[in-house]
Amino acid sequence: MIEIIRNIVLVIYVLVCIVLIVLATIQARDTNGASQTVTGAGASNFYENNKGRTREGKLKRMTVISGVLFIILAIALSILFVM
Repeated sequence: MIEIIRNIVLVIYVLVCIVLIVLATIQARDTNGASQTVTGAGASNFYENNKGRTREGKLKRMTVISGVLFIILAIALSILFVM
């Protein structure tokens, strides 16, 4: 029974890895993120306030979710393979 669960989690892990790679490669490069954070520039315009609704915002959110799933599944796999 544990072998079946391992294989299922491993397949899901590989799929999440592929999705994470694809999402990371299609994202636009954010070149001035750190400098704007320090200076506070651009934080009050309409685009910055609604950035999460744009395509780039959705891609970043999906990348973060995929990254969290990647970490959770990696921990689960390490536990399952010790058993």
